[in-house]
Amino acid sequence: MSLFHRIARSDHAPVRFLLDGVPCEGREGDTLLTAILTHADKVRVSDFSGAPRAGFCQIGVCQDCWVTLADGERVRACTTPLTAGMSVVTGAAA
Repeated sequence: MSLFHRIARSDHAPVRFLLDGVPCEGREGDTLLTAILTHADKVRVSDFSGAPRAGFCQIGVCQDCWVTLADGERVRACTTPLTAGMSVVTGAAA
């Protein structure tokens, strides 16, 4: 089940990406956070408690939305633009 439901920008060009190995589609101009949460109910699980996390501040200040790209780079999902072909590893399925 997804946490976000798109109500705007559905006319923007589709952008395909992988989310934990699963092919997904966002929209041009989406952040990773938006793209992820239109397909999932969390961005990741807490490193400390294992509780689901879905972002907090939405402006890149907190540490709540870190995800890892397939090349090992860690990025904040709320401030990173979605680009075609991205492969995102959230650890949320773990």
